[in-house]
Amino acid sequence: MKKFDLIVIGSGAGMNIASNAVNAGLNVAIVERYLMGGTCLNYGCIPSKILLHPADVIRNMDDASAIGVFGKVTKVDFPFIMKRMRNFVDEGRIEMERGIASTDAITWFRETGEFIKDYTLKVGSDTITAPKIVIASGARLLVLPIPGLKEAGYIDNISVFDLKKQPKSLIIMGGGYIACEFGHFFSAIGTNVTVLGRNPRLLKREEPEISEIVKNRFSKYANVYTGYEAREVRKEGHQKVVLAKNRQDNKVYKFKAEEIMLAIGRKSNADLLKPEKTGVATDKNGWIIVNEYLETSKPNIWALGDATGKYMFRHTANYESSIVWRNAFTEHKQKTDYHAVPHAVFGYPTVGSVGMTEAEAKAAGYAILVGKAKYTDVAKGFAMGEEDSLVKVVVDGESRKILGCHIVGSEAADLVQQVVYLMNAGEQDYMPLVTSQIIHPALSEVVINAFASLKQPGHEHDHGHGH
Repeated sequence: MKKFDLIVIGSGAGMNIASNAVNAGLNVAIVERYLMGGTCLNYGCIPSKILLHPADVIRNMDDASAIGVFGKVTKVDFPFIMKRMRNFVDEGRIEMERGIASTDAITWFRETGEFIKDYTLKVGSDTITAPKIVIASGARLLVLPIPGLKEAGYIDNISVFDLKKQPKSLIIMGGGYIACEFGHFFSAIGTNVTVLGRNPRLLKREEPEISEIVKNRFSKYANVYTGYEAREVRKEGHQKVVLAKNRQDNKVYKFKAEEIMLAIGRKSNADLLKPEKTGVATDKNGWIIVNEYLETSKPNIWALGDATGKYMFRHTANYESSIVWRNAFTEHKQKTDYHAVPHAVFGYPTVGSVGMTEAEAKAAGYAILVGKAKYTDVAKGFAMGEEDSLVKVVVDGESRKILGCHIVGSEAADLVQQVVYLMNAGEQDYMPLVTSQIIHPALSEVVINAFASLKQPGHEHDHGHGH
């Protein structure tokens, strides 16, 4: 049996802890069965954003007709776009691997680890143990048992990055952020895209107004169907066919494409580890249960990131890794704070969001004020010609504390980040906006306009509570 000071399962955000541990003079085991760097580096945030930028450029050119500029794309080099993305990702991963190989204090076990007893894992032919263990094992694609799906074949959020040939037509099953982002990419480069979402709304976790704007604008370039449940998949010649039931009229409709992409949901990788054998509890869906200190049900075993199923973003996993490090190796314990977790959907158009939606704030018992503004309400937004856009803010009417901010339109991720900073500063209220000079004319004015138009929900014609 090989003994270590710390075992880290997963090489995404878990590497932050491993690196701190090595700097502190500890002997660390990394258990990573797949590619070093985890989801974000290899088949998540980084490669997908490299693919999405060309799509943004194409759509910006399309949209330019609204401001009197007309152009057209004469060629899209799919193999070059894919190769450029792969080169960047591979270089990053190889650099990580070199760093690990040159560090004596880290041992990398390249197979699936499985708990066999307390604080002990079997990894391939090795048995390893440590007094402290961090589970950062991530999540994988949820594959629903749809008849014929396996036989017909499909691509997913991993295999899509290995495509050598651009599909002429594509059905994306799912209506979440993966469906919106890849739907944007493939439709922009010329693939005929059909999105089949089971939920009545696209991006069901966003504000209803935001979901509606995304669906309307995205529908100009792709066939977007919401409220459709896939019942069967089959092959017909060179085509793949999805039979899906419309959940409103209960009729079954037929959709055809050259390829199918699955983007229905995610499931925890925890089941592969057999965590129950070391006393780590999971919920009914297999996500690892943690408390506010990210401690599992077993002392000295922590879990973070996608394995817990809470906020499945790399920036949140990075934040959680700093909490786990502090709670595992310092005297000062720290609780997690999720009141201002931001995220973005880099589809068409972009969505940026932080904090509670209006419905969530009402359900939490706040007496809220809601403010809204369109990009075209400010000079820069009008110059951009972006009619279908929105900033929506939710505030506690008593304390002026910002509860949430939700934006759809160009640069939404950058605009919402300004509000994230306010939600983590001082009183977490919007008063710094009131006393700040705002660069004019800049798109950031639209955020200020939303706060300047705060009203009680249902009192859209009242005077605002802003400056």
